[in-house]
Amino acid sequence: MYRAGTGIPLVFLHGFGSTKEDYADVIQQEALADRPVLAYDAPGCGATTCSDLGAISVPFLVSVALEVLRSKNIGRFHLVGHSMGGLTALLLADQDPSRVVSFIDIEGNVAPEDCFLSRQIISHPHPDPEDFFRDFQDRVWKSRYFSSSLYAASLPHKVRAGAVRPIFESMVELSDNGNLLDRFLALPFPRMYMYGAQNNTLSYLDLLTKKGVELAEISHSAHFPMYSNAPEMWSRITSFVQGSERA
Repeated sequence: MYRAGTGIPLVFLHGFGSTKEDYADVIQQEALADRPVLAYDAPGCGATTCSDLGAISVPFLVSVALEVLRSKNIGRFHLVGHSMGGLTALLLADQDPSRVVSFIDIEGNVAPEDCFLSRQIISHPHPDPEDFFRDFQDRVWKSRYFSSSLYAASLPHKVRAGAVRPIFESMVELSDNGNLLDRFLALPFPRMYMYGAQNNTLSYLDLLTKKGVELAEISHSAHFPMYSNAPEMWSRITSFVQGSERA
């Protein structure tokens, strides 16, 4: 999903079980109307084809992001990532901070507690990828958090079962051992951490504020503000992008 334009491009990375269309409503944001926009389906997700689903990992997704950016001749950019896409974005930004103008992390993994979905590959093991995926969908569907049932119902159409285990294992490994919070706090450009109001008990929110990260709590929402409260999500994204360029 690409649009040419003027000014600094917006690059969007979607989360696990989602697709580039999570960000398609960027075209409805008048204040961002002239911006170049890039969003794409991660391997194993959406409209992609992938010859080896078992090879997918978050570091691999970073390498894919670099290649897509190169193909579109994008140098510096604003970066927005959700969940798995937020973790990918964090590693991408950490690798070369000079290219990133600002970073909006929408509940991307920065600590072990963020693996409430991905850690199910350990807490609910199953030898068959299809069976694990069906059971995972059922557990998520029954959640009382905003938009969980909507998210669960779309999962079979948005991600291949064979990609689930390698992605989840990579996310857990990085969240447990990747020193992610320190890496996020060390980034030298404006950062926002966006989260749903139902997740306002995350243990690191106060620390983020103390370290200069702008917090964006999205009302009537949990892990999926783009489904639960898209108008507020886009309003905060737009304001932050504009403000980061004035800073």
